[in-house]
Amino acid sequence: MEKSHSHVPGHTGEVAGRLAGRKEWIALGVLMLPLLLVSMDISILYFAIPYVSQDLEPSATQQLWILDMYGFVLAGLLITMGALGDRIGRRKLVLVGAAVFGAASVAAAYAHSADSLIGVRALLGLGGAALMPSTLALIRNLFHDARQRGRAVTIWTGVMTTGISLGPVVSGLLLEHFWWGSVFLINLPAMLLLLVLVPFLVPESRSAAGAAGAREPFDLASAVLSLAGLLTFIYGVKEWARHGFAPVPALAVAVGLLLGQVFVRRQKRLAHPMIDLGLLGRRAFGGPVFANVLAMFATVGMAVFLTQYLQSVQGLSPFEAALWSLVPASGVLVAAPTAAILARRTDRAYVMGGGFVFAAAGFFWMTQVRTDSALWFCLVAGGIYVGGLVAAMTLANELALGAAPP
Repeated sequence: MEKSHSHVPGHTGEVAGRLAGRKEWIALGVLMLPLLLVSMDISILYFAIPYVSQDLEPSATQQLWILDMYGFVLAGLLITMGALGDRIGRRKLVLVGAAVFGAASVAAAYAHSADSLIGVRALLGLGGAALMPSTLALIRNLFHDARQRGRAVTIWTGVMTTGISLGPVVSGLLLEHFWWGSVFLINLPAMLLLLVLVPFLVPESRSAAGAAGAREPFDLASAVLSLAGLLTFIYGVKEWARHGFAPVPALAVAVGLLLGQVFVRRQKRLAHPMIDLGLLGRRAFGGPVFANVLAMFATVGMAVFLTQYLQSVQGLSPFEAALWSLVPASGVLVAAPTAAILARRTDRAYVMGGGFVFAAAGFFWMTQVRTDSALWFCLVAGGIYVGGLVAAMTLANELALGAAPP
């Protein structure tokens, strides 16, 4: 990874830009609303699924799709929605995403069958995919000064990881008093607030070609390839992990990789590609993106493990387990600002590496957890790995965003 000079808060060679004022920081706060809820919805059904199963009586396969459909569609459409926002305007896409997310939340709350809930969860993923990349792209255009942008990205990362941790907590609290559909209805007030405030506080932005008035075509074939390739690959990996090696999961993985290769080759040939492969090839951008992928993979995977451990092994109620799951998340409050402070005094690459070493120590500690281990033993290990991963993710996001053109 390229070194960043001590006098430059952002990526190598970047100069300080115009300072953001109160309006920009308020706009950031508004943009954090959808990010918080989109990340919460990844984990909000972890504790609610027994209640959903009792009411809708899904099959084992349907239950898996209820849990995973949202994340699958969200992941599969992030690239497409990022490219669409470049062309039609990121603020406009945020508003569309908020409307879709809000409507789908109401439909999910009152779903009367497993199949309808699966379909609505896919629609939630569509709305979330429209919201998430646009919030980060809008930060790049709200904060031109590298130091301020670094703080904004730290907040963005903290909100995203906190949302994943808060999902089970909010779910557990609501399930103590209301029916399972309430875990979706909490999205509605925030989406309505977003629709009201964003037009006044957030300036519109799009790609350079779009801003200059040039018509930059949207490549539908690339959108289909990216979605089909990613979803097929994820499905194959999931089924392989669940049932072991079998022809169908192995074929799905192979087909997903093949579609991904076709997608990459298509991007190389297009005049207006969906992904700038040249940007990914730059160490200042591609390196942090790769680091972020690894960190997020570990974060979400361990969140699933921890919620199940607290309920199935420790025997806690959904609400008790949700509250205890906040203890490891407290590492976020320490790690993100500490990483930002250290990054101003030394090279960011070393701080990110230290974060991964810290996380590795936490994961090693986790390998020592047994069924008769004390609760604090697991929670301390969780706090260590969460802190290390968040430190790495915060700086990775900042470096990648600083290296990218506005």
